[in-house]
Amino acid sequence: MSGPQYLLLLVGGIALIVWGLPAAHRWPGPRNLLPAFAVLLGVAAAITGLLLTVLPRFFQE
Repeated sequence: MSGPQYLLLLVGGIALIVWGLPAAHRWPGPRNLLPAFAVLLGVAAAITGLLLTVLPRFFQE
């Protein structure tokens, strides 16, 4: 895969963050754990997508 194809990973991570942050504050507990984990997954996906978009061989070197 080349660099621009990882933009989907970046956009998906940002979408999870945008959905999860307000939902984690609105939903009553313990149901608010689902959006909280979605935010955590979104941050990891966005960082990975950004790294692989800018430096496509980041994990190979």
